Amino acid sequence: MTENGHFVTLAGVSKRFGNNEVLHTIDLSVDLHQVVCLIGASGSGKSTLLRCLNLLEPVDAGTIVIDGQTITNGPVDVNVLRRKIGIVFQAFNLFPHMTVLQNITLAPRKARGLTKAQADAEARELLDRIGLVDKANEFPDRLSGGQQQRVAIVRALAMEPKLMLLDEITSALDPQLVSEVLNLVRELAQTGMTMILATHEMSFAQEVADKVCFLDAGVICEEGPPQQIFTAPKEPRTREFLSRIIEAGRL
Repeated sequence: MTENGHFVTLAGVSKRFGNNEVLHTIDLSVDLHQVVCLIGASGSGKSTLLRCLNLLEPVDAGTIVIDGQTITNGPVDVNVLRRKIGIVFQAFNLFPHMTVLQNITLAPRKARGLTKAQADAEARELLDRIGLVDKANEFPDRLSGGQQQRVAIVRALAMEPKLMLLDEITSALDPQLVSEVLNLVRELAQTGMTMILATHEMSFAQEVADKVCFLDAGVICEEGPPQQIFTAPKEPRTREFLSRIIEAGRL
């Protein structure tokens, strides 16, 4: 926990790619066990913000503090940092030449020092929780997209992270597979996992989030409880974005 009581704090965070400033002086706080949803159009900076949080992208300005550790100033052991931060992307990124069980147990054995038996037992327990223990010895290409994404989430959970970052994890899925992935995220939220999600699933954000942040052109234009953001947004750009979402039948 940081000095100000927040588990994650971003202060004045900016990020450029060449002349393009994709994040502009972002201020954001996330409490332990809180679920924060990032919404906004594609290109608004949601994915870059998540990537900065586990140092996949270095920031150009500002400070990020996670679990009491400032990760943006001076040398940071990235491997230690990433043991406490799980990240799941749009693409499943499973190793195709490894079985489901091997995909899940690789990092715990190498980074957490578990024996094969310990890692296998933990992985099977996680797979059992999501109803995929019977797929333990299958290769990823034998699974549906929804099953692969759930395995990707479990692979991140196997490292026992304190924070989960989820980047548009349903956007590559067929609509009928989305619900099984969202059900797993819903269960994680109920168990108290601290999560930051970039999502286009507005109804899901409305249901599961403690706080919603609307990003536009690299700026957090508005943040607040889901009820306020989705039913009484204060900023014109938020209202415009949500009206387009409603027109498209996605809220």
